[in-house]
Formats: sequence, C-alpha cells, structure tokens
Amino acid sequence: HKEAESKGLYIKQANGVSDFDGWCWPGSSSYLDFTCSDVRQWWAEQFSLDKYKGSTMDLFTWNDMNEPSVFNGPEVSMPKDAKNRQGVEHREWHNLFGFYMQMATALGLTIRSPADSEQERPFVLTRSFWAGSQRYGAMWTGDNSAQWGHLQIAAPMLLAINLGGLSFAGADVGGFFGEPDAELFTRWYQAGSFTPFFRGHAHHDTKRREPWVFGDPYTGILRQAALLRYSLLPYWYSVFHEAYRGGLPVMRAMFLEFPDDSDGELLSMDDQWMIGSALLVKPATSAGQREVSVYLPGGGSQWFALDTLRRGGPSAVRRVAVHTPLEKIPVYIRAGKIIPRKMRLRRSSKLMFFDPFTLTVCPSASTGGAEGEVYLDDEHSLAHQTVAAFAVRALTYTSSVDGKSASLRCHAASGDQGNYEAPNTVERVVIAGQKKAPSRVTLSAPSTEVALEFTFDAENETVTIKKPNAKISEDWTLSLSF
Repeated sequence: HKEAESKGLYIKQANGVSDFDGWCWPGSSSYLDFTCSDVRQWWAEQFSLDKYKGSTMDLFTWNDMNEPSVFNGPEVSMPKDAKNRQGVEHREWHNLFGFYMQMATALGLTIRSPADSEQERPFVLTRSFWAGSQRYGAMWTGDNSAQWGHLQIAAPMLLAINLGGLSFAGADVGGFFGEPDAELFTRWYQAGSFTPFFRGHAHHDTKRREPWVFGDPYTGILRQAALLRYSLLPYWYSVFHEAYRGGLPVMRAMFLEFPDDSDGELLSMDDQWMIGSALLVKPATSAGQREVSVYLPGGGSQWFALDTLRRGGPSAVRRVAVHTPLEKIPVYIRAGKIIPRKMRLRRSSKLMFFDPFTLTVCPSASTGGAEGEVYLDDEHSLAHQTVAAFAVRALTYTSSVDGKSASLRCHAASGDQGNYEAPNTVERVVIAGQKKAPSRVTLSAPSTEVALEFTFDAENETVTIKKPNAKISEDWTLSLSF
C-alpha cells in the first residue's frame, strides 16, 4: 500500500489530486487504477513468489468486489466523478475496472513462473467482467440466495453470459445467502455440475454445506453427481478448446444448436441447454419435482440417455416426460456424436491425467455415422500456445449401407498443427443403438492387427469393445463385422 501510494497508483477523488478512499470488506480502502498499463504491470509483479509471501505455484486468485464495490458510495460503487490517473471520470470506465484487474492478475500468475520452465496457466475468478474477460479466467453470477427461484434463474443468466462469448461462468451452488435444505442443495448440485464453472460457495455466517453434511441418501447422490462431472472432463476440455479456438460458447442455448427447429419454441427455451454440440441437459429445479418435460429436437430417436445409452424415444416424439427421482438428472447424448470420457475416477483431475479413455459412440439413426474430437495437451502450462504442444484427435464412426460392417477411426483433426503426443490409451469403446452383436472386432494400427474382445447388451442395445489399448495420439481403426 505504501509503495502504491508513494508512486501515485490509486484512483483519485473528483479533484484529481487526492487518493479516493472508500469502505469495503477490509475497511478503509484505496483502489488501484487498473485502467493504466503501468499500474497493471506493477500489480502483476506483486505475485512473484518472493514478494507474495507464503504463496506457491499452486495458489491461484479470486478478484472479488471489483466492480469496484464501495459500501459507502452511491449505488455501492465509486462516485461517477472519481477520476483515474488520466483525469477520466469513473462513469466512463466503470465496466472496464474489473476487466483490467482480472487481466493484470492473470498476467501476474503467468510471469511468476520460474524463468527456466514453461509458463504455467493462470486461474483467476472474477465477479466483475466485460467483453473479453473470457481471455483471462472464470466468472460467476454474484451473490444469490438459497431459494428455488434462484436455482431456476441461474440457467438463463449463464446462457446469456455464454451467448456473450464468456464461457467459463457459473453460479454459487446452493445459494450464497441463506440455508438450502437437502433437496434444494442436491438439485442445485446436479444442475451446477453441468455448467462450465462449478463450485459451491456461501456467506461465512451460513451453515456448513459440504456434500457429506446432509447424510444419506443425499451424500451418495451428490457423490455420484460429482463423479459424473469428473468422468466427462475430457469432453468438457475438448468443448472449452472449441470455445478458445472459434468462440462458440461451452454452455449453449438450444436455438444456437438447432436454429431451424420447426416447432419454434427453442427461441424462448432457457430451462434446458446444450454442453457443446453433443450433450443436452434438463435438470429438475422445483421442490418435490419428480418429472420433467424434455424437448428433444428431431425426435427421441436422435438422442441417447447418458446413463443407460437407450434411445430417447420414438422418432416422431419431440417432447418426452422423464421420471426424475432425486438421484436423476436427465442428460442426453445427441445421435451422431462421440463422447470421450475417463472412467477411473480419482480424487482430482490431476491424478486422472495418465488414465485411459472410454469412447461413447452414438450413431445417427439416419446415416449410421458419428463423429467427435478429443483435445489434448499437458493441462497445466502455456506450451499449447508457445510451442504448439497440443493435439486435436478426430474420431469418425461409419456404417455400411447394408449394415454388415462398421468402423471407428482415430486420426488427426483437420487443421491440427500441434505436436503433442499424449501418453493415454483407449481402454474401452461403447457403441449405442446396436440391434445385434458383431461377429468380429479387429484393431488395425501401425504394424499391428489384432482381434478384440467385446460384449453385447441386448437390453440397452450396446456393444462394448474391451481393451483396444490403442494410443489416442496415434492413427488406428476399429473394424466391426456383423
């Protein structure tokens, strides 16, 4: 503080001379002028490990109250005539203050990396954000309350934020203020697990609400929701890369994926959504709700339930009633898509890094084909930017017209310019929508061709191919004969 004060780095009062002083959580507070590049650089340098005492490379940052929040100010912020160091009034840069603070913080967490190593990725959570904030970290919807209405409004808010290009967004699971009962917390946890930024957070005066606090059956249900989230992290990661590469949101309004849907109701639909182009989510968000109405564009035959891999319903039926006991959140895989997953669930995503993939193939009812992508890198550094240490692997499933053969190919995606070789293998392939078992399954890879074991589940119409053990970073083909 003394250094910033002596260097004149703070926002000024309306007179343009005296440092502005406002009241926030620490008490009497000064506010750095993040609109200035030299102030942002100074702030970033404070994150070096020798200056930020007790910090480590595993410590990341949350920028809160950065609207800027001033408890004793008009509209709980600075007076509009407060000035930055260039003499521009607060009214002109209010929406940019938090944006620039997050930018500077992300820079600080990047340049603190040791000079002899690859720069580590920053993680910065911010409450205030603006167009472009998606480049610097995550954001959330602010202080909500433990009410069913606040759970219900979370999805429309996050869909709007995602449409604005800011994908890494979420809401406080369970509500920031108030005390959620076990049912509300469970339903919120389920819905939150299918939003891009997923966390529980609450006011310090509220009761503890970790998943194990509520006891069974809730603890078991919450555990399963968390494990499902972890198993789908490879898909989430790949969809985030799509957002990074092309700007499409991670959490998508239904009309974004289905602009030509003939029923027209998707334009106003904000209680179900897509994750990427492949997963449809429709949570239960009312007290005692044991049935939800799910809209399946194109009809039920174009969707597969994530939990059973059974088709969503008849071809002509677009709206289906789904039974939702407390442990159930309706999620569907779009026909024609392939979902990468990791099923060896551990205590953190870092411990899952070397684990093998499971590929879930959901063929189109009309073409018999499916496709997907897996994005790969070291998951912690900026090497994917600096030295192209990444890979995008395309997955392509095709079926013959006579239905006597099918194949799954793993190959480099079009336009992939990366050089990363992932260590992971594929340990399982599950193909949905199969009426009969194949007679033979073989793996063709460089310098090898081997027959593989498989099982057929007639009830769920799935074929599971066991232990192909093919590397995800290499080209190979699985061939099925019927």
